[in-house]
Amino acid sequence: MEGTLDSPARTSGGGDIYLPRPATLLSVSAMTASDAFFELALDGPEDLGHLPGQFVEVSVPGMGEAPISVCSSPTRKGSFQMLVRRIGSVTQALHRKSPGDKVGIRGPFGTSFPMEGELKGKNLLFVAGGIGLAPLRSAIQYALDRRGDFGRIAILAGTRSAAERLFTGELLEWKRRNDLTLLETVDQPSPGWAGQVGLITGLFGMLRLEPGPWAALVCGPPVMYRFVLRELRRLQVPSREVHVSLERRMKCGVGKCGHCQINGLYVCQQGPVFRAGDLFDLKEAL
Repeated sequence: MEGTLDSPARTSGGGDIYLPRPATLLSVSAMTASDAFFELALDGPEDLGHLPGQFVEVSVPGMGEAPISVCSSPTRKGSFQMLVRRIGSVTQALHRKSPGDKVGIRGPFGTSFPMEGELKGKNLLFVAGGIGLAPLRSAIQYALDRRGDFGRIAILAGTRSAAERLFTGELLEWKRRNDLTLLETVDQPSPGWAGQVGLITGLFGMLRLEPGPWAALVCGPPVMYRFVLRELRRLQVPSREVHVSLERRMKCGVGKCGHCQINGLYVCQQGPVFRAGDLFDLKEAL
C-alpha cells in the first residue's frame, strides 16, 4: 500500500489504534555504539501484520513512546525486528531493556513499499544511506524470501564510517550471493576498511543496470535524496518507479499531533513511503 498526496493510507494490526498491544523482547543486542537490535513478539497468537516499510509506535511505561521502523519482513512469521538508535529518552530506555521485558506496540502504521503489487516482476535497486538500511531491510528480506517474484536485485549502501555499518553479517551473506549485487561505501576512511570510500552517489558509476523495467527503493538522511534522485534520472529510472521513505519526526502515528506535517501532508499517514514524482513540487519534502 502506497500513499499519494490526495489519498491518505495506513494500516494497523487490528484493534484500537490508540491502545498499545503488549509485546515481549526476545533478544537485544548492540549493533553499533548508538544502535541496538531488538527481536520482539506480540503477547498473543497474532503476528504484527505489517508490510515492508511500515512503522510501529513503541511505548515504555513511564517514559512515553517513539516511532520505530520494522526492519524484518512479514514473510518471517512469529516475531518482528527493529533497529533502535539511541537519540532520546524513550530510545535510551529501550536500550536498557533485556530479553523478557515488556513494551507496548501500536500499529503498524503508514504506507509501504508495494512488494505484493506493482513491484512484482521488476528489477529492484535499493539505495540505503545510514540507518535508512533498517526500513529497506524489510523489503530486501521480502524480495529474497520470494526471489522468483522479482528480477535482478542491486543494493547500494553507504554509512559515515565502517564502525557505523549495520547488519554486517547479512551484508556479508548478500555479498556472497550470485543472484544480487551489493555495493558499499563509507564517507570516511578508517583502519581495517578496504572498501570504497566516498558518498553513496559515487556507487552509481560502478553500477551496471541490465535492460528491463527497474524500480528503485530509497531511504536515508534528507540531504541524500536530491542527489540520489539525480543519479536515478541519469540511469533513466522513471520517477513513478522511484519509491522513497521519508525520515520525519513522527509522534502520534495517526495524523493528530502534526509533528510530521509537511505543508499539510502528514508523513505518518500519507507516508512514509511516497513516489518521488509526487514530491518534486512539495516544498521541504526532499
